[in-house]
Amino acid sequence: MNRIRALVVDDSAYNRQTIKSMLEKDLEIEVVGVASDGVDAIGKTLRLEPDIITLDFEMPEMDGFSFLRWLMHERPTPVIMVSSYSNKNMAIKALECGAVDFISKPTRRASKELKNIERDLLAKVRAALNTNMEMVARNIQYLSDEVPVSQTARHISQYDIVAIGSSTGGPAALQIILTQLPSDLPAGIVISQHMPKGFTAPLAKRLDSICRISVAEASDGDIVSKGKALICPGGFHMEFKRNGDSVKVMLHQSTDKDKYTPSVDRMMSSASKCYRERTFGVILTGMGNDGASGMSEIKAAGGYNIAESEQSAIVYGMPQEAVKAGAVDKVFPVDIIASDIRGVLMGERRR
Repeated sequence: MNRIRALVVDDSAYNRQTIKSMLEKDLEIEVVGVASDGVDAIGKTLRLEPDIITLDFEMPEMDGFSFLRWLMHERPTPVIMVSSYSNKNMAIKALECGAVDFISKPTRRASKELKNIERDLLAKVRAALNTNMEMVARNIQYLSDEVPVSQTARHISQYDIVAIGSSTGGPAALQIILTQLPSDLPAGIVISQHMPKGFTAPLAKRLDSICRISVAEASDGDIVSKGKALICPGGFHMEFKRNGDSVKVMLHQSTDKDKYTPSVDRMMSSASKCYRERTFGVILTGMGNDGASGMSEIKAAGGYNIAESEQSAIVYGMPQEAVKAGAVDKVFPVDIIASDIRGVLMGERRR
């Protein structure tokens, strides 16, 4: 059986050895090499042809971003960025540059934290192997181009909420979609993106700086408003409560028993109960089945659901499961999803 070939890139000898030891606890993973900077990593990538690369941000000679840009142009390979929690903004930038996922840098030997990192790292390595690298490269090019937002016809929307769920590859997909939406979108947007605590605020800040709509990390008690996107904070689940004509966000702390955090199913289920047939569900790239149950509830309530297609998904897991569940009305590549949202909500076309 062919083993998964991994390359570990980090300027710290301790981190290189720690990550190498973690990976090799999985008998199906072989660490074929380690590199101390981007220049070293280029040579070993060309010579060793790894299946997966773990990559540090800050290194001498050539930093992680310079290597990542070279890699995505010359030999697209799944990359998991390794960061400290102080580098949240860098993690978001890395995802835009083509990294599949990121993980917090190990800080202590033989600790509970280190064990949690090990389990997370091994899971993300396996998930990254399902990455569609052709679509990663395509999305990088798409994000570098200015996408005009067409003038939309005035229309009384039949939907009040757009509930979006995403995981691996989600930040880039969200940027592609949200940057194509106008500021006067006649519905609120709520988003659950699988991401650790502390990283969703920089994601929201980055999206807010480049989108016409307002984007913010959700806080408990926030009002869901037209033309505004609220991203569930990492480490929480987002639900909703209606109070007269307004709907408030309710945040619930996640637990170790939760398989997915933030939970797309919980968000969509709550949205369907609160908004009923006026709910518009969107499921994007990601591994696993989170969202399939929630979208089924939206459909049962009379709402409308779309899924990202296999053609564009970085990982076609979550959309595929929702389609298999019979919960999806239409399937589109990611660069068409925004035009469907505009068309349905603003009268460019009917669903």
